[in-house]
Amino acid sequence: MVSALFLGFLIGLQHAFEADHVAAVASISADSRKLRTAVRHGAVWGVGHTLTLLLLGGLVVYLGGAVPESWAQGLEFLVGVMLLVLGATLLRRLWRERVHFHAHRHADGVMHLHAHKHAREENGHDPQHHEHAHPKGLPLRSLAVGMVHGLAGSAALVLLALGSAQSVPLALVYILLFGLGSILGMAVLSAVIAVPLSFTARLFTWANRSLQAAVGAVTVLVGGSIVYGIAVGEWGLL
Repeated sequence: MVSALFLGFLIGLQHAFEADHVAAVASISADSRKLRTAVRHGAVWGVGHTLTLLLLGGLVVYLGGAVPESWAQGLEFLVGVMLLVLGATLLRRLWRERVHFHAHRHADGVMHLHAHKHAREENGHDPQHHEHAHPKGLPLRSLAVGMVHGLAGSAALVLLALGSAQSVPLALVYILLFGLGSILGMAVLSAVIAVPLSFTARLFTWANRSLQAAVGAVTVLVGGSIVYGIAVGEWGLL
């Protein structure tokens, strides 16, 4: 049983690297030039993912039921739509904003790189655009995206937990360990994504924007394939 529970953690770790998860966190972290910020986005995604897995999956396990197939497909379709929105939003921002990078020093003496735009400046470059806030709160968008992914993955996880555990409490522990594995996996993935973005932000603005555009395009493709697969393959709408 210990081996089965540990396997749940490892499966959760691997689960974080599925295509739709990678696309979602990449699009969210695309404008993060600091490793710590990107990792926080990924970890918070994992927290949201785990919360809904525990709430919905745990409830279904406790009641001894299963998530209806129609619900599972609807939630997966929602994930596809969400990815389309995330990717399109990133591409739209890159298209509309003229972004470039400057190294500058804040009043507290901290010096770093900052990406900003001058698209609406009428009198040339305004140095005050370098003054900006650095929010320290919880990244709510990452949390919300993770929760939606957790909803979509709850159906398969319930079957996996019930098949691996011999009782309801152990099934709930399995789900928790699965969630902890996904948190770790997503934090690692976000760190990997942040390295090339951080490097190109410091040296090559065009490369950074190209990477962000690639992330947005891949996110749209992944979301579109999910939506198309369910709408056409499962629901026969076309």
